[in-house]
Amino acid sequence: MSDQENTWRLPATDDPDEWVVPPEIDTSRAHPARIYDYFLGGKNNFAADRDAAEQVIAVAPSAVDSARGNRAFLGRAVKFLAQAGIRQFLDIGTGIPSAGNTHEVAQAVRPDARVAYLDNDPIVLVHARALMTGDGRGRIAYVPGDVRTGPDLLDLPEVREVLDFDEPIALLLLAILHFVRDSEDPTAIVAGLRDALPAGSHLVLSHGTADFDLAQGQRGTRIYDRATAQLALRPHADIEKLFEGFELLDPGLVRLPLWHPEEEPPHDHDPDLVRMYGGVGRKT
Repeated sequence: MSDQENTWRLPATDDPDEWVVPPEIDTSRAHPARIYDYFLGGKNNFAADRDAAEQVIAVAPSAVDSARGNRAFLGRAVKFLAQAGIRQFLDIGTGIPSAGNTHEVAQAVRPDARVAYLDNDPIVLVHARALMTGDGRGRIAYVPGDVRTGPDLLDLPEVREVLDFDEPIALLLLAILHFVRDSEDPTAIVAGLRDALPAGSHLVLSHGTADFDLAQGQRGTRIYDRATAQLALRPHADIEKLFEGFELLDPGLVRLPLWHPEEEPPHDHDPDLVRMYGGVGRKT
């Protein structure tokens, strides 16, 4: 356990701007995980995050619907895989806890499901450890890690303690790869993770796009240029390449609301305004 984890716990006050935050955590610059938390209606964000989020909403109002549509997709995809027999989940770029976390959905179907959460924001991990608790039947781990390190993440001792790499694993890359620049080669990152996973594993992936409104996408992207991670929206063909080596399950790579849609329409977002693609693939 790091010194930071020894000295900093979830503060008692509900106002993040009153928290005493370690100096190595820069709260003066917006962070994508905390912007996302704001879009979901969360309170675990700082003034810089809220300012950036409101700027994004002003030029790209669909950002809120996209974030909430992405959260709904996570729930449907995890439930689908748990019902299909998958009991191990590796959630990279998990973000700040919200309703319907991966382990909650998976363990509602399979109480013995195991989940390793990874994120590169220390604030996310503090909140995860404090707020995300299982019922003791399935193991959960919260591990610092950046998706850009690729398959090295899978060798982390905390991950290996929870996940059995002799059995299929569901790799969740939800709304994370659009924060990886082309120069960082997201296709190679996913391929490295894929090759380290056993046969029968699955990839659950969602990704932002400007396919439905190029001008709005470009305006929103510029706001993230001042955040700790920039936004790289990609077209359908480029996102589909991320599934190389996986067999895309029906209905393929589609707009999120079209992937196994719920019978009842959602109440917290407009499916027509979700500007993201998603899909689930299986490694054979």
